[in-house]
Amino acid sequence: MFTKILIANRGEIACRVIVTAKKMGIKTVAVYSDADRDARHVMLADEAVHIGPAASRESYLVADKIIAACKQTGAQAVHPGYGFLSENAGFAKRVEEEGIVFIGPKHYSIGAMGDKIESKKLAGAAGVNCIPGVNDAIETAEKAVEIAKGIGYPVMIKASAGGGGKGLRVAFNDKEAFEGFTSCRNEARNSFGDDRVFIEKFVEEPRHIEIQLIGDSHGNVLYLNERECSIQRRHQKVIEEAPSPFISEATRKAMGEQAVALAKAVKYQSAGTVEFVVGKDQSFYFLEMNTRLQVEHPVTECITGLDLVELMIRVAAGEKLPLAQQDVKRNGWAMECRINAEDPFRNFLPSTGRLVRFQPPAQTMFASNAADLDGVRVDTGVQDGGEIPMFYDSMIAKLIVHGKDRLEAISKMREALNGFVIRGVSSNIPFQAALLAHPKFVAGDFNTGFIAENYSKGFRAEDVPHDDGDFLVALAAFVRRKSRERAAGLTGQLPGYGVQAGKDYTVITLGGKGQNVFTPVHVDEFVGKTGTARVQVGVNSYEISSTSRLNDVRISGLVNGVPFVAQVERGAGKNPLALRVQHNGTQIDVMVVSPRMAELYAVMPYKAPPDMSRYVISPMPGLLVDVAVQVGQKVQAGERVAVIEAMKMENVLFAAADGVVGKVLAAKGESLTVDQAIVEFV
Repeated sequence: MFTKILIANRGEIACRVIVTAKKMGIKTVAVYSDADRDARHVMLADEAVHIGPAASRESYLVADKIIAACKQTGAQAVHPGYGFLSENAGFAKRVEEEGIVFIGPKHYSIGAMGDKIESKKLAGAAGVNCIPGVNDAIETAEKAVEIAKGIGYPVMIKASAGGGGKGLRVAFNDKEAFEGFTSCRNEARNSFGDDRVFIEKFVEEPRHIEIQLIGDSHGNVLYLNERECSIQRRHQKVIEEAPSPFISEATRKAMGEQAVALAKAVKYQSAGTVEFVVGKDQSFYFLEMNTRLQVEHPVTECITGLDLVELMIRVAAGEKLPLAQQDVKRNGWAMECRINAEDPFRNFLPSTGRLVRFQPPAQTMFASNAADLDGVRVDTGVQDGGEIPMFYDSMIAKLIVHGKDRLEAISKMREALNGFVIRGVSSNIPFQAALLAHPKFVAGDFNTGFIAENYSKGFRAEDVPHDDGDFLVALAAFVRRKSRERAAGLTGQLPGYGVQAGKDYTVITLGGKGQNVFTPVHVDEFVGKTGTARVQVGVNSYEISSTSRLNDVRISGLVNGVPFVAQVERGAGKNPLALRVQHNGTQIDVMVVSPRMAELYAVMPYKAPPDMSRYVISPMPGLLVDVAVQVGQKVQAGERVAVIEAMKMENVLFAAADGVVGKVLAAKGESLTVDQAIVEFV
């Protein structure tokens, strides 16, 4: 067994590998870029080596620097994690040639299966059903359009070396095929250093189901059940679960055996995943093979009780798999939510910056520990006060739950999301909460088009259904009342001028454009109990009890005898008097004031924000990679104005209306802040 390994990655996956290595008594080496100098994976590792500037193509993607770090520290093996160099056959070969063990498949397996074009040909030769398409690299956008017409729209344009939703577009017409091809090539070149792109038929109403494999160097390959990954947004997985609520036992077995046969054909060893697209009649087609550990591996760990990272390390060290196919378990139900730094209410634009507060829910399961399951686990690469840089992907954490059945897993996940505190950057937690509450999701009735169909106009606050909106109002009143009680109990107050707790309040729910809602509430005590109050909101009465302190970021307790977890933030929206209350994905900003103060507030004039319609503004922090217009140029609505790159994704900004460019306010190569003006029209 190795005594020291290097993790050629960053973020939560680097932290995940370190945890298992420590359990196995193996020392770890982290590598880091300028942007990750104070990152969590650097602190957790036994040693850390600086490998260059923030941009991944100058640090995490440079094989020479990784190998030099191995030699410098005496690391005997490299775990590549996922992304970056994990599926780069050339890197795996170089590592082996340098006498370092690659904790992953052999380079020839990666070459055969990691390349999506070659793997399609190999699968076809092995008699595996493949989706119609052109499996040769396409040279020009014009050729891409011609091929797309031949296959018939819709088509999927895919980077050969792609992954994680990067370098992937679906086109429904010639214009989308032309533009999609160009964007795919650019993204693939920047993210993977390989700009080959191919096209295949896009199967409508598909399910995305994948089989987890593990193989050793003695010719054994097992399938560790399946994962359901159909809940995707723009081909990026959002919620993953195991097992799938859709496939039958017979389909599971057939998919598993086919995946194993494919892996054996390329002498596969280590962890890998064969992805299938599954039709509603349970017919399945080979999609691709990921020759690495997957982001969503924890759900498989939960239902099988296996540590996949440990198995990868043991296999790489030449050990045999410790179990046979009949020993593979399938216990309970596991789910994973990807918590991303993005603003769901602004079309999921990336949100970078400092994590002013980062407090995940209490963990009862831990990575690398397969003994204590049936609970909550958080895999993350960040900590309180850490930075979410613009140079890498947007994942903050993975929230994993394991329950006895699917409904229990959903219930646990909703409660865990309620207690997940993230401040300073926006996160997709409200969106996750809405998905988990959607009747079709709860029923298991969905496919990969679920999000596009149900949130076709984007995601809005009203898309988050709350079982009881008055509860949020009552909770705000409860918190304010407890604050007043504490203030009233302070000594040294002038006689006759002391703070009165009061019983009658008005909760002003702050709406856009000054459309506020005024709700009278009455607050009474429970007799003989501290930390309790009975709040009357209209006809509804809420008996709330909580031992949470006033400065806690989350509040937990009982409401009418039922447990709850919610978040209350003071000074929300730069209003020092406002409280932000969050529960089950719903968020309201309120002021809890006396009835007289509410009367006065109602006659305050509304201050409208400035008109920014003449400007093209940056919707997020990012790098301005192109400005496509010049001063004096006539621009039509829908015309390309600028391109911003953030978190490895290209975002094209278009003109909202016809106009003439008056000023170009930002230069190519500039780092932009959110809402920074780029172009002004006259």
